Amino acid sequence: MELGERSLPDWINGFMTLTEETEPPRLFRKWSAISCIAAALQRKCRIELGVSLTFYPNMYIVLVGPSATGKGTAMAFASDIINQVPNIKLASQATSLQALIRRMKETNFIDIDEENNTTMYHSSMTIFSNEFTVFLGYHNRELISALCDWYDCHNVWTYDTISRDKETINGVWVNLLAGTTPDSIQSALPQEAIGAGLTSRIIFVNEYKKDKLIIIPSSIVEGTKVQQMLINDLAHIQLMSGKFKLAPSFIEYYTEWCYKQDEMPPFYDKKFDGYNGRRRRHLMALSMVCSASCSDSMDITSEHVQRAAELLEEVELKMSTVFRGLGRSDIADLINDAIRFIETSSVDEIPLWQFARAFEGNMDKISMDRVLKTLEASRYVQLINRPGIGMSIVIIRQ
Repeated sequence: MELGERSLPDWINGFMTLTEETEPPRLFRKWSAISCIAAALQRKCRIELGVSLTFYPNMYIVLVGPSATGKGTAMAFASDIINQVPNIKLASQATSLQALIRRMKETNFIDIDEENNTTMYHSSMTIFSNEFTVFLGYHNRELISALCDWYDCHNVWTYDTISRDKETINGVWVNLLAGTTPDSIQSALPQEAIGAGLTSRIIFVNEYKKDKLIIIPSSIVEGTKVQQMLINDLAHIQLMSGKFKLAPSFIEYYTEWCYKQDEMPPFYDKKFDGYNGRRRRHLMALSMVCSASCSDSMDITSEHVQRAAELLEEVELKMSTVFRGLGRSDIADLINDAIRFIETSSVDEIPLWQFARAFEGNMDKISMDRVLKTLEASRYVQLINRPGIGMSIVIIRQ
């Protein structure tokens, strides 16, 4: 592939332009773009903050939403671009741990670190899976454990096979973009994987409905032109290699951010304690992505890390709701379903009879009263008796 200059000033913004007149939620499209850049950077790019303190740009991103919210569509835009850029290796959508290991062993890349004049060997692979729970399987602890290990990008990773042979992978690097529904992700993961395990390594992008209804997309000619620009620029990004250089302004902003994160973490929920602890790592990966999105220079400034922090904060607003239905209460899942129902309502007041009909297969009168009283105490709703009409549920918009 012959490369000229970059075609677009910012890759993420270009991807958003390409997908503007489509139905998937904005966050689904944005984080699909982020995963594309991470897939191109691979293990050959890094940030070094000290001895044995190296950060790589791989991320585990899972788009979460009910069926037909546009998860697969957003991912399709990303995979259509990635498939046309050489040297980005993709795993199969549904596979076994052993097949994944074989695939990683086959993706042996060799890069030269020009700064140190050393040869780098790495097995960089991106997993695209439209249905994460199909890829993961039900309570597949072996694959979950491997994903946890791979996230940390070990220099050497070994696996003992059933036949007592050893599989060895040099320069492990795995990037993940997947989609799933809230119910599926909760049922597929064992309890121990939530909080300190695999979920602490995942950025969950949670949306409840598609952004808009598009009957016929806008100009195909213009879309093809933008897509070709994105392919060209991602090929530029794929050629980047070595250490990112940290500007003094980055160090200053990052230091302040770390103190703030320590004092005011985004979540006060045991299910996200592990995520809070890995938030710096997420920020580092995103900072590399933000830098690569707009320049080949491999410089990271305060602008890049600030943009990365804003991306995290934006997605974290809804992330806590991913595991909202998990808890010790016997109506925890019913409360979660009710919250999802009222948050996606197009009106601010719902007659009680309408709510009852929506959940008549799951709640009896006693359960419904408990759910509504809990929602009222949590200030999600207010119950009001309208004379001549009956009881209504008034939604309190946050």
